[in-house]
Parts: sequence; C-alpha cells; structure tokens
Amino acid sequence: MLAVLALALVLANIALPYPDVAPLQHIPTVLLIIAAPFLLRRWPLSDGAVGAAIGFMLIHTLAGRYTYSNVPYDAWSHFLTGHTVSETFGLARNEFDRLVHLMFGVLTVPLYAEAAQRYTGASRRAALWNALLFVGAVSALYEIFEWLLTIVVAPEMAADYNGQQGDPWDAQKDMAMALIGAVLAVVPRWR
Repeated sequence: MLAVLALALVLANIALPYPDVAPLQHIPTVLLIIAAPFLLRRWPLSDGAVGAAIGFMLIHTLAGRYTYSNVPYDAWSHFLTGHTVSETFGLARNEFDRLVHLMFGVLTVPLYAEAAQRYTGASRRAALWNALLFVGAVSALYEIFEWLLTIVVAPEMAADYNGQQGDPWDAQKDMAMALIGAVLAVVPRWR
C-alpha cells in the first residue's frame, strides 16, 4: 500500500500545474511514507485501518497536485458524461476540498478507533467517541496551522494553498465536513 502511495506521489509531481504550492501540499505524504514502516512495525494495525489512511493520503495527493481549489473534476465529469458536477448540483465553487475534509472524517475513524482499542484497551464505543473527538480536534488544529502557515511562511500563496475561494467561512465548513464524515463512519460501527 505504501508503494502505491509513493507511486501516486511521484506521478502527481510530473508536469505540475501549480509547482509553487506543490511542496507544501506533498510534505505530509512524504513524511507518512518515511514514518509508516517504523510506526507500523512498532504499532501494527489491520490492513483495513492502514488502507483507510492510505486512501485518505491518495485523495490528498490528487488534491495536492492541482491545489484543492483547482482539481478539474468538472472537466473529468464533462468528458465522461457530458455534464459537469457543478451544473448538476448547482455548485458555485470547486468543492473538492470539502470532499477531502469529509473523507478525512470517514477514513480517520476506523484507523483511530482500531488503534485506541488495540493499544489503550478502550471499549469499542469509547474508541469511536474518541475517534470523533480526534477528528474534530485535528480539523480545528489543521485550519489554524493552515492559516498560520500561509500568513507567516507564504502569504502570497495563501489563496491557492488555503483554497478559500472567497468564502470567509471556509475553515468552519471544512471542520464541519470532517465531523460529518466522522459521524457517518461512527454511526454504523456504534451498535
């Protein structure tokens, strides 16, 4: 799975449409590829949990190639169906970043819940509750980090990196999408 992610990262960096912001987007993926073998040797997880993490990072890698605001899903949809996603659903902006935040919630819950159960002895429900709280906390911290990074390190790239697309409530909506994704992942596992 890590080899697939590494290959996707290499392919995502060929003929980059936005080379100035690509390094900021791909650093987390590179760090995961380097750290994962050591972490998984120390704290093994199921293929499903690792697959969830890799799945999220593949989506992030695709978004990082184009920057979140410019993933050409409308062009792909038009090529395949003759219609765009935006016209079908009445979208005024590129919503790929919202999909990524939603998938962060969906795909983090199984990973975190399994680790919490396996390594802390938490009950299934406690692990799921903690996974939901983890997604909310990480989402908030990421939005703060994103804001600080673009203000301090790269203010001229803030619009491209953050992907706000003129929406002053972008950070709050991104956090909400992550929490909705987490709830969607927790509810069927709650029993």
